[in-house]
Parts: sequence; C-alpha cells; structure tokens
Amino acid sequence: MKKTLTQKFFERPALKVAEELLEKYLCRQITGDPTSPGSRTSKICLIITETEAYVGPEDKASHASRGKTKRNKPMFGKPGIWYVYFTYGMHWMLNIVTGPKDFPAAVLIRGALPTSHAKIFRDLAQRDGVSRAIRQQANMRVNKNFVHRSRLNRPAKSLNGPAKLTKFLRIDGRFNTKPASQKTGLWIEDRGVRIKSSQIRRAPRIGVEYAKAWAKKPYRFCINK
Repeated sequence: MKKTLTQKFFERPALKVAEELLEKYLCRQITGDPTSPGSRTSKICLIITETEAYVGPEDKASHASRGKTKRNKPMFGKPGIWYVYFTYGMHWMLNIVTGPKDFPAAVLIRGALPTSHAKIFRDLAQRDGVSRAIRQQANMRVNKNFVHRSRLNRPAKSLNGPAKLTKFLRIDGRFNTKPASQKTGLWIEDRGVRIKSSQIRRAPRIGVEYAKAWAKKPYRFCINK
C-alpha cells in the first residue's frame, strides 16, 4: 500500500528520519509541455538508498551553524518542507527539513535507485532482503528515459550522488520551501518495504572536512549492497 509521508513523519530528529528514509520512495511528477507534440505528464519514483543528517546549530557541518541566513532560512521552518540550495555554481542539493519548527535540521538525500518494477522490488525485499533486491533490480530494465539495460550496479551508481539525483528528477530552486506533497510534484512514499538494522551502514558525511570533529560523526546512512 502506498502512503505519502506527512509532516508528522518529519517532526522527529534528523538522525531518525535519515535512517528511516532509506526504504522510502522519492516521487516526482513531471508535467508535460503543452507546446510540445507527444509530451505528456509522467511520474518517476526512486527508492532512497543514501541519506545524510544535519542536526542543528551546533553541527559544524550544517549551514545552520552560521546562524539564520537568507539561504538557510528553510531549515528553521516547518518540518516536511524542501530545502533546495545551489552549490559550486552548478549543482542543486535536495534536503527535507526535520524536527520542530525553529530548530534547524534537515536530511540530504544523497542517493537513489530507479524502481520502475516496484512490485517486483518489494516482493524480493520482503522475501530475500533489500540487499539482494537491489542487485536484482539493477539488472532489470528500468525507465527507458534513464537506461535500457545495465550491468549489476550501474543504475545505483548513476544516481549515487545528490547532484545526479536532482538533475535526473529535474529538481531546482523552484521547490525550495515547498512542502513534500503530491500537490507540489515532489513527495516521499512509504510502500511497505522494511529493512533490518544490519542492512544499514553508518559512515561519516562526505565533503565536510572543514567541520573537523563533526565531519567524523556517522551521520550518513546507506543500504548495504
């Protein structure tokens, strides 16, 4: 059964949300161009495989450690809204705000896997565990606009970074501060896939060496493959 995650899910601490997002589906409704013949609306869903938590003003790796600014203002807003920012002059980063309002925390969605065969993926996950399911899914034919046929891990590898993910889903600053909901065209679903804690790997976050001791904290969550 598909269930769209509501604000209540994101009201919890960022570390908890980051871990529990791993088996959830990131969904994007892309509206067709009415001026382009043959263009039509399409829905793309990806299973989230990697996240990073940023846990408040004391977290030196977080934008919030600099205090409230025009850029990071969404982090201080209501849980369940998107925080989308531009970095390195070329990439968009997708984050979901967590915790209580005015406490700046968010989860960066770092990686995802195309899942056009969602039912098969779910059945495999429940029967054999998500690790095998991901390997099986990677060998299947996925969204033809993404890749027709692939080796074992190419689909997962192709979306193994936050910039690759936003580019694939056509996500940019227009989503910043908007709620994660079907109305905005970008939301997260729970489809009943559950993974064991033994299938989750925690590791330091990436690209935040400047944060010193905070860079070493195991705030990155990945599905073991």
